[in-house]
Amino acid sequence: MEYSDTQLLDLICEASEEAKDIIYEKYKYIIDIYMKKYYKISKMLKMDKSDLHQEALVGFADAIKCYRDEKEAGLGTFISLCVERRMQTALLKANRIKSQVFNDAISLDYIYSNTTTLKDILSDNNANNPLEKMTKNESFQELLKEIRKALSDKEYEVFHLKISGLSNKEIALLINKNHKQVDNTMTRLKNKIKKILEQREY
Repeated sequence: MEYSDTQLLDLICEASEEAKDIIYEKYKYIIDIYMKKYYKISKMLKMDKSDLHQEALVGFADAIKCYRDEKEAGLGTFISLCVERRMQTALLKANRIKSQVFNDAISLDYIYSNTTTLKDILSDNNANNPLEKMTKNESFQELLKEIRKALSDKEYEVFHLKISGLSNKEIALLINKNHKQVDNTMTRLKNKIKKILEQREY
């Protein structure tokens, strides 16, 4: 006998494990899609694949628990929304934890990803860029405090994601913004940092 989603959800409310298994088998492809979508980002943020998968399962379970048939969205769409949001939140949390490592860095010459330094990431390749005047003797913690104070919460989040090695396109995917919005945020935060450096006469 085939059950509709509504019938399966009613059975789940009655603690039917079989109904849970049927729903999971029907919609588990959603988790596979988002695992592939966010795999590269999770790897860059050094988040274990199994941990990310666990977050996806929690999002799936939350969707089943919270879904109501009167919602305009179908069950599959609602599961997709809950799974992706849960994964995005987990990845952003992983980035914030990783940022603590960044805060302990000794200089802007520290290599964050492959051969990329913070100066490379923020530089606009302008020979007169004040970032190029920085040295390993820089009082980095002092500078970080000024940067944190100057940037908005969203700008600071983008800043750390960029430091983690993510491209603007990947950042846009993770924070649910379009590529142009992230480009604009990067331009603003770079200008703010350059202003700090110029004021400090580097």
